[in-house]
Amino acid sequence: MDVTFHSSWKEILNDEFTKPYFIQLTVGLKRLYSEKKGIIFPKSNQIFRAFDLCPFDELKVVILGQDPYPTRGHAHGLSFSVEPYVRPFPKSLTNIFKEIQSDLGKSFPSNGNLERWAKQGVLLLNTVLTVEEGKPDSHNGLGWENFTDAVIQKINSEKEGVVFMLWGSKAIVKEFMIDKSKHLILKSVHPSPLSAYRGFFGCKHFSKSNEFLLMLEKPEIDW
Repeated sequence: MDVTFHSSWKEILNDEFTKPYFIQLTVGLKRLYSEKKGIIFPKSNQIFRAFDLCPFDELKVVILGQDPYPTRGHAHGLSFSVEPYVRPFPKSLTNIFKEIQSDLGKSFPSNGNLERWAKQGVLLLNTVLTVEEGKPDSHNGLGWENFTDAVIQKINSEKEGVVFMLWGSKAIVKEFMIDKSKHLILKSVHPSPLSAYRGFFGCKHFSKSNEFLLMLEKPEIDW
C-alpha cells in the first residue's frame, strides 16, 4: 500500500502510521491486492489521493461518504468522484449534481471527476477507503474506520471554520467527534437512489457551505 500524499498531512497524521491497527491494515491490504481472488478498488496508488489533492492547510470542506464505488473503472480515491471517461454517472453522483442544479442553478458538468473540488479545498473522504469489486462494504472492519476517525479528529482539533457534510448513517455517526462551536455540520441521508428522496434533495448543503465560508471571509467553492 502506497502511503504517499501531500506533505502538509504527514506531520498531522504521522503518529497513525506506526500504530498497530495501521500496520495490520497495511499488511492485510497488501495481501488482498496481491491475491487473485478479487479485484480491489481504487488502485493501490490512488487510495490516499484525496489527501494529495487537498492539502491540509487549504482544507475548507469535508464531504464524508461510505466506501468507494465497487464498479470497475469508477473509484479513483475521491469519494463520489469517477474518472472523466465514466458514462453514465453513478446514480449517487447524478443525484449530487441534481441537488447542485436545484440549489445553485448550475447545469450538469461535462464529467464526474471531482478533482476540481479537491483542488479548491474539499476533502472527498470515505469512512472506508477500499472495497472489493462488486461487494459494497466488503472492507468494513479492516481498520479504515480507525484511520478516518483519526483524520476527522485531527481536522476538528487543528483547524477552525471547516464545513463537514455528513451523508448517510455511517457518516452521521461521526458527528460526535466534531466541535459545533468551531465548525459547521451539515447532515443528510445518503445521495443514493434508495434514500435521496428522504432528505438529500432539498438539503441545500452547497449554498449553505458557501454562505458559511463567505461569513468567515474565505473563498466559496465553485461547485
